[in-house]
Amino acid sequence: MLGFSKTTRMILKIPVKKLRNILIKAVLLFFISSLGLVLVYRFVPVPLTPLMVIRSLQSVFSDKFVGIHKDWVPLEDISIPMQKAVLKAEDYKFFEHNGFDFDAIEKAMKYNKTHKKVKGASTISQQTAKNVFLWPSRDWVRKGMEAYFTVLIEFVWPKDRILEVYLNVIEMGPGVYGVEAAAQKYFKRSARNISPSQASLIAAVLPNPRRFRVDRPSSYVLRRQQRILYRVSPQFPKEENASFLDFLNFKFDSDEVEE
Repeated sequence: MLGFSKTTRMILKIPVKKLRNILIKAVLLFFISSLGLVLVYRFVPVPLTPLMVIRSLQSVFSDKFVGIHKDWVPLEDISIPMQKAVLKAEDYKFFEHNGFDFDAIEKAMKYNKTHKKVKGASTISQQTAKNVFLWPSRDWVRKGMEAYFTVLIEFVWPKDRILEVYLNVIEMGPGVYGVEAAAQKYFKRSARNISPSQASLIAAVLPNPRRFRVDRPSSYVLRRQQRILYRVSPQFPKEENASFLDFLNFKFDSDEVEE
Protein backbone atom coordinates (compact mmCIF):
# COMPACT_ATOMS: atom_id res chain seq x y z
CA MET A 1 0.00 0.00 0.00
CA LEU A 2 2.87 2.28 -0.76
CA GLY A 3 1.81 5.78 -1.71
CA PHE A 4 -1.37 5.75 0.40
CA SER A 5 -1.78 7.92 3.47
CA LYS A 6 -2.32 6.37 6.89
CA THR A 7 -6.02 7.34 6.83
CA THR A 8 -6.50 5.76 3.40
CA ARG A 9 -4.83 2.53 4.50
CA MET A 10 -7.12 2.38 7.56
CA ILE A 11 -10.23 2.82 5.35
CA LEU A 12 -9.04 0.10 2.96
CA LYS A 13 -8.72 -2.33 5.87
CA ILE A 14 -12.42 -1.90 6.82
CA PRO A 15 -14.51 -4.83 5.54
CA VAL A 16 -16.75 -3.95 2.57
CA LYS A 17 -19.92 -4.99 4.42
CA LYS A 18 -19.07 -2.83 7.43
CA LEU A 19 -18.17 0.11 5.19
CA ARG A 20 -21.49 -0.27 3.38
CA ASN A 21 -23.40 -0.28 6.67
CA ILE A 22 -21.60 2.86 7.81
CA LEU A 23 -22.45 4.57 4.53
CA ILE A 24 -26.12 3.56 4.72
CA LYS A 25 -26.39 4.83 8.30
CA ALA A 26 -24.73 8.12 7.35
CA VAL A 27 -27.14 8.63 4.44
CA LEU A 28 -30.16 7.79 6.61
CA LEU A 29 -28.95 10.14 9.33
CA PHE A 30 -28.58 12.94 6.78
CA PHE A 31 -32.07 12.42 5.34
CA ILE A 32 -33.72 12.20 8.76
CA SER A 33 -31.90 15.24 10.17
CA SER A 34 -32.47 17.36 7.05
CA LEU A 35 -36.19 16.49 6.95
CA GLY A 36 -36.46 17.20 10.66
CA LEU A 37 -34.87 20.64 10.25
CA VAL A 38 -37.17 21.48 7.34
CA LEU A 39 -40.18 20.43 9.41
CA VAL A 40 -39.07 22.62 12.33
CA TYR A 41 -38.52 25.65 10.07
CA ARG A 42 -41.98 25.13 8.59
CA PHE A 43 -43.31 26.69 11.81
CA VAL A 44 -40.35 28.24 13.69
CA PRO A 45 -38.43 31.38 12.63
CA VAL A 46 -34.94 30.64 11.32
CA PRO A 47 -32.57 31.94 14.04
CA LEU A 48 -29.30 31.87 12.06
CA THR A 49 -28.06 30.69 8.69
CA PRO A 50 -24.60 29.38 7.69
CA LEU A 51 -24.11 32.47 5.52
CA MET A 52 -24.68 34.84 8.46
CA VAL A 53 -22.08 33.03 10.56
CA ILE A 54 -19.54 32.77 7.72
CA ARG A 55 -19.83 36.45 6.77
CA SER A 56 -19.44 37.51 10.40
CA LEU A 57 -16.37 35.28 10.95
CA GLN A 58 -14.78 36.49 7.70
CA SER A 59 -15.13 40.08 8.84
CA VAL A 60 -13.04 39.35 11.95
CA PHE A 61 -9.98 39.24 9.68
CA SER A 62 -10.99 42.30 7.64
CA ASP A 63 -10.77 46.02 8.35
CA LYS A 64 -14.28 46.26 9.75
CA PHE A 65 -16.18 43.72 11.83
CA VAL A 66 -19.63 42.92 10.46
CA GLY A 67 -22.20 41.68 12.93
CA ILE A 68 -25.56 40.08 12.26
CA HIS A 69 -28.45 42.53 12.05
CA LYS A 70 -31.81 40.88 11.52
CA ASP A 71 -35.35 41.11 12.83
CA TRP A 72 -37.82 38.36 11.95
CA VAL A 73 -41.32 39.53 11.00
CA PRO A 74 -44.29 37.51 9.70
CA LEU A 75 -45.26 37.87 6.05
CA GLU A 76 -48.33 39.95 6.90
CA ASP A 77 -45.99 42.57 8.43
CA ILE A 78 -44.10 42.98 5.15
CA SER A 79 -45.69 45.38 2.70
CA ILE A 80 -47.21 44.01 -0.50
CA PRO A 81 -44.96 46.34 -2.58
CA MET A 82 -41.91 44.74 -0.95
CA GLN A 83 -43.19 41.24 -1.68
CA LYS A 84 -43.96 42.15 -5.28
CA ALA A 85 -40.60 43.87 -5.75
CA VAL A 86 -38.59 40.73 -4.95
CA LEU A 87 -40.85 38.63 -7.16
CA LYS A 88 -40.39 41.04 -10.06
CA ALA A 89 -36.65 41.19 -9.49
CA GLU A 90 -35.79 37.59 -8.65
CA ASP A 91 -38.55 35.14 -9.53
CA TYR A 92 -41.50 36.33 -11.63
CA LYS A 93 -42.97 32.81 -11.93
CA PHE A 94 -42.60 31.98 -8.23
CA PHE A 95 -46.24 30.94 -7.80
CA GLU A 96 -46.23 28.94 -11.06
CA HIS A 97 -43.24 26.60 -10.64
CA ASN A 98 -42.39 23.87 -8.14
CA GLY A 99 -38.97 25.15 -7.20
CA PHE A 100 -37.23 25.30 -10.59
CA ASP A 101 -37.91 27.62 -13.52
CA PHE A 102 -36.82 25.43 -16.43
CA ASP A 103 -37.50 28.13 -19.03
CA ALA A 104 -35.16 30.50 -17.18
CA ILE A 105 -32.54 27.74 -16.82
CA GLU A 106 -32.63 27.05 -20.56
CA LYS A 107 -32.30 30.76 -21.40
CA ALA A 108 -29.40 31.12 -18.94
CA MET A 109 -27.58 28.14 -20.45
CA LYS A 110 -27.89 29.61 -23.97
CA TYR A 111 -26.73 33.02 -22.72
CA ASN A 112 -23.73 31.60 -20.86
CA LYS A 113 -22.49 29.82 -23.98
CA THR A 114 -21.93 33.14 -25.75
CA HIS A 115 -21.08 35.49 -22.86
CA LYS A 116 -18.22 35.65 -20.37
CA LYS A 117 -20.44 36.98 -17.59
CA VAL A 118 -22.36 34.05 -16.11
CA LYS A 119 -26.13 34.51 -15.80
CA GLY A 120 -27.98 32.60 -13.12
CA ALA A 121 -31.52 31.25 -13.05
CA SER A 122 -32.07 30.46 -9.37
CA THR A 123 -35.62 30.76 -8.13
CA ILE A 124 -36.59 32.19 -4.75
CA SER A 125 -37.10 28.60 -3.58
CA GLN A 126 -33.53 27.70 -4.58
CA GLN A 127 -32.12 30.83 -2.97
CA THR A 128 -34.02 30.09 0.24
CA ALA A 129 -32.72 26.52 0.32
CA LYS A 130 -29.17 27.74 -0.27
CA ASN A 131 -29.28 30.52 2.31
CA VAL A 132 -31.02 28.60 5.10
CA PHE A 133 -29.27 25.23 4.90
CA LEU A 134 -26.03 25.54 2.93
CA TRP A 135 -22.76 27.35 2.51
CA PRO A 136 -21.85 29.94 -0.19
CA SER A 137 -20.11 28.09 -3.02
CA ARG A 138 -20.49 27.26 -6.71
CA ASP A 139 -19.27 23.66 -6.64
CA TRP A 140 -21.43 20.80 -7.90
CA VAL A 141 -21.80 19.24 -4.45
CA ARG A 142 -23.40 22.42 -3.13
CA LYS A 143 -25.60 22.72 -6.22
CA GLY A 144 -26.79 19.13 -5.76
CA MET A 145 -27.57 19.78 -2.10
CA GLU A 146 -29.38 22.97 -3.11
CA ALA A 147 -31.59 20.99 -5.50
CA TYR A 148 -32.35 18.45 -2.76
CA PHE A 149 -33.36 21.09 -0.20
CA THR A 150 -35.35 22.98 -2.84
CA VAL A 151 -37.47 19.89 -3.53
CA LEU A 152 -37.82 19.31 0.21
CA ILE A 153 -39.06 22.80 1.12
CA GLU A 154 -41.39 22.90 -1.88
CA PHE A 155 -42.83 19.60 -0.65
CA VAL A 156 -43.16 20.58 3.02
CA TRP A 157 -43.66 24.37 3.02
CA PRO A 158 -46.44 26.32 1.30
CA LYS A 159 -45.35 29.09 -1.06
CA ASP A 160 -46.15 31.86 1.39
CA ARG A 161 -43.84 30.24 3.97
CA ILE A 162 -41.00 30.02 1.43
CA LEU A 163 -41.48 33.70 0.59
CA GLU A 164 -41.66 34.63 4.29
CA VAL A 165 -38.41 32.82 5.10
CA TYR A 166 -36.68 34.29 2.05
CA LEU A 167 -37.66 37.84 2.98
CA ASN A 168 -36.34 37.32 6.50
CA VAL A 169 -32.96 35.73 5.78
CA ILE A 170 -31.79 37.15 2.44
CA GLU A 171 -28.60 39.21 2.59
CA MET A 172 -29.37 42.91 2.00
CA GLY A 173 -25.98 44.48 2.70
CA PRO A 174 -22.95 44.07 4.96
CA GLY A 175 -24.29 42.32 8.05
CA VAL A 176 -27.92 43.13 7.12
CA TYR A 177 -30.32 40.21 6.68
CA GLY A 178 -34.00 40.37 5.87
CA VAL A 179 -36.23 43.18 4.68
CA GLU A 180 -37.15 44.38 8.17
CA ALA A 181 -33.51 45.00 9.09
CA ALA A 182 -32.91 46.62 5.68
CA ALA A 183 -35.96 48.88 5.97
CA GLN A 184 -34.94 49.98 9.48
CA LYS A 185 -31.29 50.57 8.54
CA TYR A 186 -31.72 52.33 5.20
CA PHE A 187 -35.11 54.07 5.53
CA LYS A 188 -35.77 54.27 9.30
CA ARG A 189 -39.13 52.56 8.96
CA SER A 190 -40.59 49.09 9.23
CA ALA A 191 -41.01 46.70 6.32
CA ARG A 192 -44.79 47.11 6.76
CA ASN A 193 -44.54 50.82 5.86
CA ILE A 194 -41.97 50.69 3.08
CA SER A 195 -42.95 52.43 -0.17
CA PRO A 196 -42.93 50.84 -3.65
CA SER A 197 -39.90 52.95 -4.63
CA GLN A 198 -37.94 51.96 -1.52
CA ALA A 199 -38.94 48.32 -1.93
CA SER A 200 -37.72 48.37 -5.54
CA LEU A 201 -34.39 49.85 -4.46
CA ILE A 202 -33.87 47.08 -1.90
CA ALA A 203 -34.78 44.43 -4.49
CA ALA A 204 -32.42 46.05 -7.01
CA VAL A 205 -29.31 45.07 -5.02
CA LEU A 206 -30.28 41.42 -4.56
CA PRO A 207 -28.13 40.02 -7.39
CA ASN A 208 -25.07 41.01 -5.36
CA PRO A 209 -25.73 42.84 -2.05
CA ARG A 210 -22.02 42.87 -1.22
CA ARG A 211 -21.22 44.82 -4.40
CA PHE A 212 -24.35 46.95 -4.80
CA ARG A 213 -25.51 49.25 -2.02
CA VAL A 214 -28.95 50.50 -1.02
CA ASP A 215 -27.47 53.48 0.81
CA ARG A 216 -25.11 54.40 -2.04
CA PRO A 217 -26.84 53.15 -5.20
CA SER A 218 -24.88 53.17 -8.44
CA SER A 219 -26.40 54.25 -11.74
CA TYR A 220 -26.90 50.56 -12.58
CA VAL A 221 -28.82 49.97 -9.34
CA LEU A 222 -30.99 53.05 -9.94
CA ARG A 223 -31.83 51.88 -13.48
CA ARG A 224 -32.64 48.44 -12.16
CA GLN A 225 -34.82 50.00 -9.45
CA GLN A 226 -36.88 51.79 -12.11
CA ARG A 227 -37.30 48.62 -14.16
CA ILE A 228 -38.51 46.73 -11.09
CA LEU A 229 -40.79 49.57 -9.99
CA TYR A 230 -42.62 49.87 -13.31
CA ARG A 231 -42.71 46.20 -14.27
CA VAL A 232 -46.15 44.61 -14.13
CA SER A 233 -46.49 42.63 -10.92
CA PRO A 234 -47.12 38.87 -10.97
CA GLN A 235 -50.52 37.79 -9.75
CA PHE A 236 -50.78 36.48 -6.19
CA PRO A 237 -52.89 33.32 -5.79
CA LYS A 238 -56.48 34.06 -4.76
CA GLU A 239 -56.53 31.07 -2.43
CA GLU A 240 -53.86 30.21 0.12
CA ASN A 241 -51.53 27.60 -1.33
CA ALA A 242 -51.02 24.42 0.63
CA SER A 243 -48.06 22.15 1.23
CA PHE A 244 -48.16 18.38 1.42
CA LEU A 245 -48.31 18.67 5.23
CA ASP A 246 -51.48 20.71 4.99
CA PHE A 247 -53.20 17.89 3.10
CA LEU A 248 -52.21 15.58 5.97
CA ASN A 249 -53.90 17.97 8.41
CA PHE A 250 -50.60 18.82 10.09
CA LYS A 251 -51.10 22.54 9.51
CA PHE A 252 -51.33 24.67 12.65
CA ASP A 253 -53.41 27.81 12.98
CA SER A 254 -51.32 30.96 13.37
CA ASP A 255 -52.81 31.58 16.84
CA GLU A 256 -51.41 28.28 18.06
CA VAL A 257 -47.82 28.96 17.12
CA GLU A 258 -47.62 32.57 18.26
CA GLU A 259 -46.35 33.22 21.73
